[in-house]
Parts: sequence; C-alpha cells; structure tokens
Amino acid sequence: MQHKKVKLYTIVLFCLGLTGIQAQTVKDIDGNDYKTVTIGSQTWMAENLMTTRYNDGTQIPLVNAATEWAALTSPAYCNYKNTSNADTIHNYGRLYNWYTVNSEKVCPSGWHVPTDAEWTTLETFVGGISIAGNKLKETGTTHWQAPNGASGESMFSALPGGSRYSTGTFQSMGINGIWWNSTESDALDAWSRVMSYFSNSISRGDNYKSSGFSVRCIKD
Repeated sequence: MQHKKVKLYTIVLFCLGLTGIQAQTVKDIDGNDYKTVTIGSQTWMAENLMTTRYNDGTQIPLVNAATEWAALTSPAYCNYKNTSNADTIHNYGRLYNWYTVNSEKVCPSGWHVPTDAEWTTLETFVGGISIAGNKLKETGTTHWQAPNGASGESMFSALPGGSRYSTGTFQSMGINGIWWNSTESDALDAWSRVMSYFSNSISRGDNYKSSGFSVRCIKD
C-alpha cells in the first residue's frame, strides 16, 4: 500500500508575516486526498480527517448507537448524526473518540495527531489564543454559522464538524469545531482545541476520551 504525497500546487503568502506557507496534498489509506498547509515549522492537514481505516489497513469500528458509543473504552468513529451524505462527510470529516487517536495509526503514514504542545506552537505562531481562531478558521458562512469574521489568512481552513458527547448525543455542526490532541490530561480525559463561529479566539479544554471530535493530522 502507498501513502504518497502528491504535489498539486504551491501558494506562498506574504500576510501576517506568515511567509513560506505552502499547500500540497496527502492521501489516506481510503484514498481520500487532503490539502495540507505549512505554517511556520509545522505542516498540517487543511481538512478534517475522514478515514475509516488505520494506516495499516485495519478497519476502525463504526459505532452509530448512542448507548453503545457511551459505553466505549476502545476505538471507534462515527459520522455526525450518523449521516451517510457524502458531501457532509467530505466537508466536515468524521468524528473519532480519543481511543482511536491513541492507536497512533489513524493518520496517514508519516503523519500523527498533534500533541497539546504542537497545538500551542501553532497558536503562538499565528498570534496567540485571543486571535488564533480568526486566523485558523475557514472564511465565510458556507460551513460556519453567521457571524463568522474569520480572516482565514493561515489557510488552515478550520471547519465546524461538531462533536459527539460521551453520552452518544450529537451537537454543534456549523457552530463549533473541536479537535483532539494526542495528549492525556488524566486517566479519563484528554486535551482538545475548540473554535466557535462567534469568536476570534481558540480554547483549550479537557474532555472525556469517549467523546467524538474531529482530527487534524500534522506531519512527523
């Protein structure tokens, strides 16, 4: 099997001092292509992960039922509100619990789920937590609820994929984007980052590992 990064185009920006931001693509095991962006010393996916398999080809369990999701202490993914709509999945990605993240195999080979410290590096580079959401979110209201005043200057294109509570209920597509860190905060919880339609900031929180959040991968 191949995990080949195919260069499609290169864009260099000269705004915010973010010189040398380049967009390319990476392919996951399912054959999905993701735009990527280099911001400072880091290269990130510029789209939410949507794979259904680990990078070794093993299937990630799909869990739809709320009661089954709530009882999990093992890896799983789902689609927001269990949708099968291909456009919704392509635009917003899928939701994964932290046990899937902890497998260290959910990202394409040569990539990984970012640590808490790697998220902090990104936030700092784009100007700090008070304005990071403005710089990292996708612009406009095609996917974000109004008002979304994001500048989108980083080309990170953060999208509001919503989330799944540890109870199994869904919430907030179009309103919030929540992304897992690979870093635990304690035995039950792990760190995440949150961006909202109404805010220019980015928030750091710890959540139950059984919650379902979006994933962005970062290059090794």
